[in-house]
Amino acid sequence: MTVSAPSVGDRAAVDFASLLSTRASRMNASAIREILKITQQPDVISFAGGLPAPELFPLEDVRRAADTVLTKYGPSALQYSTTEGHLPLREWIANRAGITPGHVQIVTGSQQGLDLLGKILINEGDVVLVEAPTYLGALQSFQPYGPQYVEVPTDEHGIDTDALEGVLRANQAKFLYAIPNFQNPTGRTLSLERRRRLLELTAQYGVLVLEDDPYGKLRFTGEELPNLYELGLEMVGGDPDRNHVIYSSSFSKTLVPGLRDAWVQAAKPIIEKLVQAKQGADLHTPTLNQMIIAELVEDVLPRQIKTVKQAYGVRARDMVARIREFLPAEVEHTTPEGGMFLWMTLPGEIDTQPLLAQAVERKVAFVPGSPFYALGGGHNTMRLSYSSATPTQIETGIRALGETIRAAME
Repeated sequence: MTVSAPSVGDRAAVDFASLLSTRASRMNASAIREILKITQQPDVISFAGGLPAPELFPLEDVRRAADTVLTKYGPSALQYSTTEGHLPLREWIANRAGITPGHVQIVTGSQQGLDLLGKILINEGDVVLVEAPTYLGALQSFQPYGPQYVEVPTDEHGIDTDALEGVLRANQAKFLYAIPNFQNPTGRTLSLERRRRLLELTAQYGVLVLEDDPYGKLRFTGEELPNLYELGLEMVGGDPDRNHVIYSSSFSKTLVPGLRDAWVQAAKPIIEKLVQAKQGADLHTPTLNQMIIAELVEDVLPRQIKTVKQAYGVRARDMVARIREFLPAEVEHTTPEGGMFLWMTLPGEIDTQPLLAQAVERKVAFVPGSPFYALGGGHNTMRLSYSSATPTQIETGIRALGETIRAAME
């Protein structure tokens, strides 16, 4: 007896949702990216996205570097390459850090680095320590791997290391995720004293530190501090394979974001697994992009950092001045020493989620603070970015934001 296949009309509709993995069910859309969709109207002043200023991009330098690379390397610049990354670029990074290229992995944007580190480090139910608040993109990267988040309190000097000691004593954590320099979202900087204490405590309890440092070179006021990786290396006599800090940084904020070049530096057992994870993700970061970056790092990058720092410093001071001029005195704010963001805390009865819609009606946008808290909270907070705003936009936008907040307080 021959059984005919059911006709198209007889087939049951595919329940795609039921076929997705548990990991997929943990994925959430980025709150920031969703907000950016809302604010695409040209008349909306957006302080929402952490976008580098496009008018500062070194377009001619990138064009010349691309020509140089294609002339120097020919077809090799357009060919598949090694997973670890373009060796001259890895050597440049390693030399600055006092390590070997074997301790450096190039990744396609620091976001990929966070995802791959989550993949190789997090088992279902592992305790991951995060700042309260912390970078939303890191939470989005780690969440599919099933961590159990434990928040570490912060204040105006960054992570509260006294509180951290209690958290470490109470939890068997896998790693601490931290942004010591001009933290996203608050703009705060971890003090040198706390950096040293943080490393002592995490080493004592056998907890890795994942240091995310995309903004560290963008200091426009105050004294530059050593990063956690440098201090960790110092603690172990310069041996990178004994350093319990994993360091992540990027060329996106200092040079250009569109080339999507970033890196991770860590002990070799971590790097070896990152290589394997990256092979399964995208084989390697685009060869041409890496070669272009390598042509720019010696000459153009230092000049670009100087240009960006100066511009962001002016914009940050302008935004702080306008906040003090136009916002109610009850609104608290951070005063960043670098980076791209500042943080505002409103009177407790105001929820910034519905406030955003009211602000957009006045043609200004921000990011509500609650998505930056792994365990909820922060309903009366918001993040503002000044990096890509003009003086006129800052004045007009902060004035409109002040009107929105005052209306909500009535």
